[in-house]
Amino acid sequence: MSELSITTTQNVNINFTAATIADRMFGYLLDLLVKTAYAITIFGIFFYWLKVNDSIAKMDNWSQAAIYVLFYSPVIFYSLIMESLLEGQTIGKRLMKTKVVKIDGYQASFGDYIIRWIFRIVDVNISSGVIGLITMIISKKTQRLGDMTAGTAVISLKNNISINHTILEEIDTAYVPTYPLVIKLSDNDARIIKETYNLAVSKRDYATLIKLRTKIEEVTGIKNTSGNDTDFIRTILKDFNFYTQNM
Repeated sequence: MSELSITTTQNVNINFTAATIADRMFGYLLDLLVKTAYAITIFGIFFYWLKVNDSIAKMDNWSQAAIYVLFYSPVIFYSLIMESLLEGQTIGKRLMKTKVVKIDGYQASFGDYIIRWIFRIVDVNISSGVIGLITMIISKKTQRLGDMTAGTAVISLKNNISINHTILEEIDTAYVPTYPLVIKLSDNDARIIKETYNLAVSKRDYATLIKLRTKIEEVTGIKNTSGNDTDFIRTILKDFNFYTQNM
């Protein structure tokens, strides 16, 4: 496994482990299963059970093409949609515990995901994956062309490091972080967050927890999708400890 060093906005170097080629390939295969399952389901429901194909057959070629693109657009845009919604992950990546990040320390943007998606045509579709495989083999950061162009890399979220002591939250060796964007926080930010969090929880001060969660979202760009501010902030602290334990 190769190491990927990212410099945060606080000029702190954090080392990540680049996802292995095997992890990326298995993630791709898992995503392929998801897309295949969707395509089979759509075909079964609309083209077999509802017999939509009979109506489509009466249309002109352009209309037919538009209908097919509409039905299968979730497959066509799968990686772009999923990486945008899951902050750098698809279902396959999540199962393989890998994630797309910017190599300059910032969160990958929608534009970065678009570039990766466009170059997937070259890396995977046209070459049957050969070009993508070759570039990942020769790249020190296991990047395919899409990653090189977008300035991204796929990292492993698997923690193989024994943790004897943590300065913020206790985490075990099986812990898998959720929010890579916590690297935007400084040590002082994390200290303030923990102190405010502990005080608010002890006093059941939910208004302060809401303000704290809002401030974290503004600074890091992370969105709390869980709906529970307490769990969200606790996860932020654990993730910060995970990513900075080797500093």
